[in-house]
Amino acid sequence: MNNCVITIDDLKKKVTSYNKKDWDIIEKAYFYAEKYHKNQKRASGEPYIMHPLSVAYILSSMHADADTLCAALLHDVVEDTKASLYELEKEFNKTIAYLVDGVTKLTKMRFSSKDELMAINIRRIIVSIREDARIIIIKLVDRLHNMRTLEYKKLERQQQIALETLEIYVPMAYYIGAYKIKDELEDLSFRYLKPDTYRELEKKINVIHRENKKMLNKMVLNVKKALKENNIKCHLEMRFKDTYSVHKKMITKSTIDNIHDLLGIKVIVNDIKDCYLALMIIHSLYPPVSYKFKDYIVKPKTNMYKALHTTVFSSNNRLVQFQIRTKEMERIAIYGLTSYWFKNRSFAHEKIQKDLEDNFQFFKSIKELDSSIADNIEFVNQVKTEIFGTNIYVRTTQGEVVELPTNSTPIDFAYKIHTDIGNTMIAAIVNDEVVPFDYRLKSNDRVRIITDNKAFVPKEDWLDKVVTTHAKREITEFLKNNNE
Repeated sequence: MNNCVITIDDLKKKVTSYNKKDWDIIEKAYFYAEKYHKNQKRASGEPYIMHPLSVAYILSSMHADADTLCAALLHDVVEDTKASLYELEKEFNKTIAYLVDGVTKLTKMRFSSKDELMAINIRRIIVSIREDARIIIIKLVDRLHNMRTLEYKKLERQQQIALETLEIYVPMAYYIGAYKIKDELEDLSFRYLKPDTYRELEKKINVIHRENKKMLNKMVLNVKKALKENNIKCHLEMRFKDTYSVHKKMITKSTIDNIHDLLGIKVIVNDIKDCYLALMIIHSLYPPVSYKFKDYIVKPKTNMYKALHTTVFSSNNRLVQFQIRTKEMERIAIYGLTSYWFKNRSFAHEKIQKDLEDNFQFFKSIKELDSSIADNIEFVNQVKTEIFGTNIYVRTTQGEVVELPTNSTPIDFAYKIHTDIGNTMIAAIVNDEVVPFDYRLKSNDRVRIITDNKAFVPKEDWLDKVVTTHAKREITEFLKNNNE
């Protein structure tokens, strides 16, 4: 479970491999945290400082900047000791104090119920992405290390934490593109929520891996040789689907053998041109399953993930998925938004926030919900349903992917594109057929909205047809302004 003991020397070695100049302030933060956590122990019995040190170490693997690492080391001192934010600002800087404040739970204020306290803490974490995504990144890694050491908690608490992780932290990791964190959080949560199912499925997967490892190795060698002969520099590695992902797929696929991407090979090349050349070469070696091809380079996922996915038949007739991408795409696939830390840490924060604002659909949805809903419990429930729930992905006539909650209608789609389109909508065409306004959209639907600036819409019954907060708010606003 990755529970190896980390030391300050391990952290120093990792950090100074990419950032020597800032080590002094990071070391200062460590000793400051060590002093305040001196007499505290974790549930495992180890010194409490091991937790913030481990969080900082994981972040250093992502090439995190100095402020983030300091905040990681200090992230529990305000919540669990007598240290204050004022002290942190004085001893370090405003940014570090701000990041620590963002991660700190509200425990000393009075709330009407435990649920209200939990909801406001979750809300603070979610909406913090509007100002500084590093708060969520620290919190995700904090949760990751806590999940790795969850065995020391009581069973009931284990399941509470695992469920919260699956409902809140896993979707957040997905939405910022941090697949490495997402996959591990999913698997750890599944292990604690359904231990028997987890163990049984893990055994089945391990058997399939053993039976097919030789075949996959041969495929790796064949593809590598063919790419080399075509002067394509590459790195290939086997990829096995994690246990929770297999569990989710089996809900619809019924048996493990029906999962087309259970076995996989990653192909990493130097540039986009080589991605498509590699695809052509792979298809010349192994017959593809045409309907399983996805071009996420031309049309990236909504979290900006890019790659070519193709499923082929192996020599023993097993389905094998190839994921083909450049080195840059691979880094984004692993680290998501934090991949900016590998390029230029000085401006990474600004780049991350701009990218969120410009390219990530969920960011706009969070802003919308935060400004529309005052009640904290209602806000968290709506985030779970509308953003973190099971979503669908439909397309505009130009091929742009639009992410919507399950059961969304063409009205939701219209308002997602633009308020004016929703307010002037007179018809909806889905996959070249006119559909009623309460039609429930499905993934891969292609949607076209017909508008008329002279039409007097929307109507009051539209409120019963939509599921998104944004659409409801815009319709209500329109009706209010036009019925006065």
